[in-house]
Amino acid sequence: MKYIVDTHILLWYSEGGNKLSNDILFLLNSNPSDIYISQATFWEITIKKSLGKLNLISSVSDFYYKAIENSFLVLHFDADTYRVLEELPQFYQDPFDRIIISQAISKNFTIITQDQKFKFYEELVPILWN
Repeated sequence: MKYIVDTHILLWYSEGGNKLSNDILFLLNSNPSDIYISQATFWEITIKKSLGKLNLISSVSDFYYKAIENSFLVLHFDADTYRVLEELPQFYQDPFDRIIISQAISKNFTIITQDQKFKFYEELVPILWN
């Protein structure tokens, strides 16, 4: 099974995983080649850091390379992502979440999140809750 992590899951993982359930932490540590991180996650981190809404000690590019060193895979946008995004119901307007959800649907991935807003999309995509 392949997974895509929501932004806060990656951030919590990078902080040592204390906010993650034991099951999620085990999954991230034992199957990193099955874990994908959306390009949208790094875009979101960059924007929030530049606005002062996120305090990262390292640069976003260092954070990116650290994720790759941990064997996570970066999922880029493609035509299938855009096709799904165009048809995705507008339950709420977070563009980062909408891209992650669209990527998960188009690639048949399970989303790992704790964000309760993702419940709106549970009928469209499998979600593994932290």
